[in-house]
Amino acid sequence: MVARTFRQDRLKPARAHAPRRAGCNEAGTKPREDPVTDHPGLFPTFFLSGFECSTFHWKHQGRRDLVAETQHDTKLHEDYALLSGLGIAVVREGVPWPLVDHGGQVDLSRLDPILDALEKCRLTPIWDLCHYGYPDDLDPFTDAFTTRFADYAREVARYVSGRRDGPHFFTPVNEPTFYSFCGGEWGWAAPYGTTRDTRHRLRLALCRAAIAAVHAIREVVPDARMVNVDPLVYVVPPRDRPDLADEAREETFHDTFVAWDVLAGRLHPELGGSPEVLDIVGVNCYSFGQMEYREDGPHAALGPRDDRVVPLGDLLGEVWNRYGRPMIIAETSGLRDGRPAWLRDVMEECLAAVRKGIDLHGVCLFPAVDMPDWHTGEWLHNGICDLERHGDELRRAPYAPLVDELRRWQRLLNRVTRLDEDPNSDPVDLNDVTRAAHAMNFRSDRDWS
Repeated sequence: MVARTFRQDRLKPARAHAPRRAGCNEAGTKPREDPVTDHPGLFPTFFLSGFECSTFHWKHQGRRDLVAETQHDTKLHEDYALLSGLGIAVVREGVPWPLVDHGGQVDLSRLDPILDALEKCRLTPIWDLCHYGYPDDLDPFTDAFTTRFADYAREVARYVSGRRDGPHFFTPVNEPTFYSFCGGEWGWAAPYGTTRDTRHRLRLALCRAAIAAVHAIREVVPDARMVNVDPLVYVVPPRDRPDLADEAREETFHDTFVAWDVLAGRLHPELGGSPEVLDIVGVNCYSFGQMEYREDGPHAALGPRDDRVVPLGDLLGEVWNRYGRPMIIAETSGLRDGRPAWLRDVMEECLAAVRKGIDLHGVCLFPAVDMPDWHTGEWLHNGICDLERHGDELRRAPYAPLVDELRRWQRLLNRVTRLDEDPNSDPVDLNDVTRAAHAMNFRSDRDWS
């Protein structure tokens, strides 16, 4: 299916074997039950990472650029070398639509240093084309928005495919569900909507644009793969407001899935969605994804010992049973000294879900370097690396306990811990992950760190 294959992300056996040449598995097929049957993954390594790249127009204060705020733009080689040294060959990387599209004229020269650094460090990108931001002269509720986004996506596909061999991965619109909340109902970001109706309209507009972008990309790169990312959430009513149970259930079992349903063609099929457009389902998983319902404003996160918490493995199973598409954890991270325990819990829940048959192709430790709280500017301490200010420089300081926990899971899953000179010759053998899941025999539980 793809123009290029990957190097297997495994610890090398004592005797070398001839490299197995294999393309990606057929999208949407469930793992075969025979444990020795070949089951190549989509990516060269099971663990992925990425960089915060929001470019929203924020709280009527102007355009934000989180890549610049974290100095990822000036530390590309250092940041990518960090991932290479951790055995991570796949990176979610943003293309800043509002910063490269000037009235419909797209200048992608700012991607050149990114492409150079990716090549030097031998990393495979997942290009994020719209991360909460769009050009100032566009209205997302118009046909022009959809047309411009599709044209821009086509140009990005042409540009990056001209510089790199495939396979090529894209996320057309990051988190359309959450984007529609913060831009359509909470009034945090453009277009600064403050009603539920505006949220619903914005979500549909973002899905329409994403579908148009998928078709435009595949005009240039027919076998391009899409990773459609949204949060995985679970909402419960307040203990003293059982009358809000229906609202909480609606948000959990309907709102969570509307965007994916539109992309898959299950809702609004006239927009051109299909299972092939949905393609790879990227699930974002954070502790604050399980919430107590609030009638006004963002909901309140449940505590780790709340008896209403639902096991992550069960929620992953809901997504798998609904779509039957390849899945990744597209973002996950803990906070501060809770990061290692969070990764342990996520991995145990993922393996419990794999043991039940979900087709999981990777876990993305996001972000690779710390990011600021959007509202306060304080560092969240949620990355693989913390950021330490030295004058005008933000130095990267790997958080050793999290790195140690990552190493432990790489060993348990028989994964490499550092990329070699050719990390792209074969894909991950997902049978290694399946065998580990069965051997460790994890079962989903409510015990979150």
